[in-house]
Amino acid sequence: MLKDNIDRYYFDGNFNCAESLMLAANDYYDLKMTEKEIRAVGGFGAGMQTGNVCGALLAAISVLSELYIEKKAHESEDIKPVVTMLTDRFTEAFGGTILCKDVKYANFVEGKRCHKTVTRACDVLEKVITEYERGMHRSLKF
Repeated sequence: MLKDNIDRYYFDGNFNCAESLMLAANDYYDLKMTEKEIRAVGGFGAGMQTGNVCGALLAAISVLSELYIEKKAHESEDIKPVVTMLTDRFTEAFGGTILCKDVKYANFVEGKRCHKTVTRACDVLEKVITEYERGMHRSLKF
C-alpha cells in the first residue's frame, strides 16, 4: 500500500505532508522523480504555507499529473476527471473541506503532526487511481 512508505519520509526524514506523500508515491508508483522534482512540492506543505488547500491533496494532484499527463495538461483527456474524482473523495474523507486549517484542526496529533492526514490522503489517492483505472479499462502511462 502507498501509505506503507510514509513513515520513513514523514517521521524518519522529517519531510512535510506534501513532500512525504510525493516521495512515497515516487517509490510506490516508480515515478522516477528526481530530488529536485520532489522539492518542487515542498511549498505545498501546511496548506501552501498559509493554511489554504491541504498540501497532501496538492501533492496527490501532482502524482496524478505525473501519471496521466503526457506533455500538457490541456491536451490530456484524463487529468480533469481524475483530479475531480480525487478532490471529491478527499473532501468526503475530510469532512467536507480541502483547507489545511480545517483538516489540520480535526486530524493533528501532538507528536505525530499531520501523520493521520497524510496516511488518509494516501488511501484516497490509491483508491482513486485504482477506481479510475478500472473505469477506463486501460493502464497508466508507465
